Amino acid sequence: MAGPVGYERVGAAAVLTIDRPERRNAVDGPTAVELGEGYRRFVADDDARVLVLTGAGELAFCAGADLKAIETFGPRLEAAEGPLGFTRLTSPKPTIAAISGWCLAGGLELALWCDLRVAAEGSTMGFPERRWGVPLIDGGTQRLPRIVGQGRALDIILSGRMVGAKEALAIGLLTELVGAGQHVSRALEIAQALAAFPQATMLADRAAALQALGLPLDEGLALEAQAGPEVFGDAVQGAGRFAAGEGRGGAGAGV
Repeated sequence: MAGPVGYERVGAAAVLTIDRPERRNAVDGPTAVELGEGYRRFVADDDARVLVLTGAGELAFCAGADLKAIETFGPRLEAAEGPLGFTRLTSPKPTIAAISGWCLAGGLELALWCDLRVAAEGSTMGFPERRWGVPLIDGGTQRLPRIVGQGRALDIILSGRMVGAKEALAIGLLTELVGAGQHVSRALEIAQALAAFPQATMLADRAAALQALGLPLDEGLALEAQAGPEVFGDAVQGAGRFAAGEGRGGAGAGV
């Protein structure tokens, strides 16, 4: 990888890697630009069905914005896509954060942006910028409460305390905890399993879950119902495959 962000296709997954290990993969302005470009490349690639976001090495997923280059974010503070590249956008396809080591500040906000979070044992998460008076402006105040509940989120946001991997898993901040060095391989395993599912119905269900969040139940149900006619043909085909004995590996098979 020649620049601060690498983009690689691995099967049906696109792997976007922050490659600044000398700065604990902290993001400066130019790196944020490249993250945005990598995200747009993923969206435009029809054969890339899942995005895996990670950091180079095992010491840090991302330590957040590079506070030694904070001036490089000036032009990005009001960027429609978000200061860190894409954090104010919603991906049309599934996303997975593969975490090892420090996942802090804006780095945690990047991880929260993802649908799923797989972390290696010993990883640490939190918002230490609280002590320096740096605000959360990449979605952390909105996404964390939706993931772990408002009470737990306020504890983490207000205190700036560090959250270990085991606690993060227990409160739902992490999807899965794996052995050291296995975070990317496990994320790719999940990504390939998701990519193998019938896509139209999976994406419709994902969109309904995301778009209906916060709506009254009746409005959410109406939103969910809208996709029914659009993907009914896929459902008929899927039911036919099931009746023929295909895909009966059990709940969660392949994931």
